[in-house]
Amino acid sequence: MAAEREFAGPALAAVTLGELLASLPDGVDVLHDAGQSDAPLRWVEASELADPTPYLLEGEFVLTAGLPLIDNGGSQAHVASYVSRLVSAGVQALGFGLKPYFETVPELLETECRAQGLTLVAVSHTVPFNAIGLAFSTLLESGNARVFRHLADTNRLLMRAVLSPRPDHELLAALATRVPVWAVLVGADGKVRSRAAATAVDVGSPADADLQDLIGRLLGGTGPRVETQHPATGGNATILGHPLRSSRDATLGALIIGSTQQLTAAHNSVISSVVGLLELLVRQRTSGALAPSQLATTLLLRPDTLQSHSGRDVLLRRELVAQSVSGTRTSPLRVVQGIRLPQPMGAVQAARASPAEPVREILQWRRLLDTKLVELTEHGFSAITRLKVDEPLMATIEGLGWGLVVGEATDVEGLQDAYQRTCALRSQVRSSGRSVRLDATNWSIVGLLGTSAGEVLARRLLGPILDLEQERRTAHLVLLRSWLAENGSWDATAKVLGLHRNSVRRQINAVAELLGCDLGQAQARAELLIALQFVPAVASGEA
Repeated sequence: MAAEREFAGPALAAVTLGELLASLPDGVDVLHDAGQSDAPLRWVEASELADPTPYLLEGEFVLTAGLPLIDNGGSQAHVASYVSRLVSAGVQALGFGLKPYFETVPELLETECRAQGLTLVAVSHTVPFNAIGLAFSTLLESGNARVFRHLADTNRLLMRAVLSPRPDHELLAALATRVPVWAVLVGADGKVRSRAAATAVDVGSPADADLQDLIGRLLGGTGPRVETQHPATGGNATILGHPLRSSRDATLGALIIGSTQQLTAAHNSVISSVVGLLELLVRQRTSGALAPSQLATTLLLRPDTLQSHSGRDVLLRRELVAQSVSGTRTSPLRVVQGIRLPQPMGAVQAARASPAEPVREILQWRRLLDTKLVELTEHGFSAITRLKVDEPLMATIEGLGWGLVVGEATDVEGLQDAYQRTCALRSQVRSSGRSVRLDATNWSIVGLLGTSAGEVLARRLLGPILDLEQERRTAHLVLLRSWLAENGSWDATAKVLGLHRNSVRRQINAVAELLGCDLGQAQARAELLIALQFVPAVASGEA
């Protein structure tokens, strides 16, 4: 029994004696009610042993057909001893089955049950013992199902609270709606940060001054523990203090709860979840933020540290960056830039396009990219992460209305150059509406400009030609492309096109006049050469 109590987890739901008796069919009569209807039952057990107590657990409903009374003659002393052993073992009720051994419940048994405070139930021969066990199991299963549904709903409520703008406050409010307690959250400085209390019942919340002794013990102690305190005003209230600890056993705060009611196993499960979530939040704000704050301070006060090649400075910045991106010193890093893309202004898109609260937005990118190194910028955000940013993650972020520039793998010393390279592709993402990766980018002017921006350039510079009818458009584009490809040589162009050099000169001058540009300038010729690469092949006559 001791081993069973040590290793068994707390029951999720409890079936009381009164609930079981109320659910049984006709043929089960209560001969003596010992006033234990609210007592929880652990199990229903049939036994014909003279002394079944070595095999019983506290809180059972024992069923017998009367063999223990027959085997020993049914004397008063024996009946009294039998009932006494059941009571000492914590049996909640005795069910006596009629037939085949007894037509009625023996008077001696009923007398002893009344005298010793044991509920006695007569079970007709039309009601099998298994029916009572089945009724108990059904009640237990339905009770556990209710508890599981309640716990699932509570977990969803807690998750919403964690993702809210004020997670500490919302977690305590959620706790108070699910558990009949008052709750106080205390910081590492001993000051109250948030509080909540159940409103449906009187939970006996004390004044803050009455909690100072408990707060002192919580903040001054070490190791996993639960501190208790009885209210100064007396009463049956229970006050429990849970320290919120760092990964290295530093006390970062405490959650103090109290109630005047008996808390169930389900209530304690909710409390444990809230303590765990609060501990994660406070760790993120303290221990988890140490590396980024140190890194920022170092760079603000000593920006030359980035260029330093001394062993100590190199190890310092690598260690701080590694902690900030949840990696190791040798983990490759990537610069990621996010660009908010224009969205159709429907109802959903309009809500999405509205600027988010800065703190929530930073936390969102920190969570998605698994890094603490995130800054909000005019174009959107920039981040340093150890992630490769795979296709599923990229699709998730694009689904939020963002385009990404994903840098190549680099080390700490290469971050500045990596940032400059990602900056070069922001305009391409903005114009094309698609994310890009540096390791899949064509590092030419055409590649960096991107298709969308290139087509805009072609339309702006070559518009007068593109607006001509097809035959003249094709002739002008072929001439211009050939002349530029031959570096403006009249003779070479004439040879390629099979024209006289004077014809080439005359037609080029006509093109320059049509476009309104000076083709004698190298910059004008370079821009036109780039723009021609974005003209559709059918328009350039090369299809």
